[in-house]
Amino acid sequence: MEQLQQIRSSFNSDLKEAQSLTDLEQLEVKFLGRKGPVQGAMKLLKEVSSAERPKVGKEINEIKQEIEQALQDKKASFESLELEEKLAGETIDTTLPGRRRFLGAEHLINKELDHAIDTLREMGFSVQYGPDIESSYYNFEALNFPPDHPAMDMQDTFYIDGKEVLLRTHTSNIQVRFMEGNTPPIRIIAPGKAYRNESISRRSHVFFHQVEALYVDKQVSFSDLMATLEDFFQRIFHEKVEVRFRPSYFPFVEPGMEVDIGCLVCSGEGCPICKHTGWLEVAGAGMVHPEVLKNGGIDPEEYSGYAWGMGIERLVMLKYGIQDIRTFTENDMRFLKQFA
Repeated sequence: MEQLQQIRSSFNSDLKEAQSLTDLEQLEVKFLGRKGPVQGAMKLLKEVSSAERPKVGKEINEIKQEIEQALQDKKASFESLELEEKLAGETIDTTLPGRRRFLGAEHLINKELDHAIDTLREMGFSVQYGPDIESSYYNFEALNFPPDHPAMDMQDTFYIDGKEVLLRTHTSNIQVRFMEGNTPPIRIIAPGKAYRNESISRRSHVFFHQVEALYVDKQVSFSDLMATLEDFFQRIFHEKVEVRFRPSYFPFVEPGMEVDIGCLVCSGEGCPICKHTGWLEVAGAGMVHPEVLKNGGIDPEEYSGYAWGMGIERLVMLKYGIQDIRTFTENDMRFLKQFA
């Protein structure tokens, strides 16, 4: 019992001298380790008489628990002190100006794409979506493209699997898909990304956003198409804009035309965006070709329709006077923040 009291006294003395967590770890090994005095006392317990053994064993356990608790309390005290010192060194200077946090904003292209979608919904169109990765059939053949059409060449289209699977070159791929499962009247728009293997310049990119419109019903006329386009542009630009229709050829429409808008960047005087012509092409349009209607399971003798597709980037460039399509995808915050 005298030896046990010496262990207690020696530990308390050493504990007072401890100045760090490292010192506490050393004390734990010194007194509670395999070669420490507490374990030594346990080994000597067998030499104590059987009558005294319970009393001595209880004392050994109490000393062990006292040491463990004292070490734990001292450790908590050191950790609390370290935290206080750390916090004292990180005092906040309330005289410093606050850090302004900027809220994110919708990208200009997405913003105007949503505007176009909302505008066309107000005009009576429903919204339909289709896959970006498409089969050659829905992207070309079903739309009346002949097998030797230049648009099907590898230099114009991103093919994924031979010539059967590709990145869609327009959102027109949704036309026949929708017609196959629905009967007229059909009045839909198909927004989304399109991909073309083109040289990147200030006027064109390898991917862009497009809105495709399709209207199929009885007695749909060319004048319906022209009136719809003029109304759409007026709603988009919030003013009456100059629109020009030029005859053109597209496999999926007959007759077909290209739609130009008077360049709002240069007010028609001529600039690099409009190739100094004062006009910028924004859409291809026309009456749905009878073969396309047939491929969609619709009788062209009973129904007619129109379709048009336009690039959102071109509209945005006109609307905001932006002269380079590449700025939309360069992630330059100086440019993007102007439209936040």
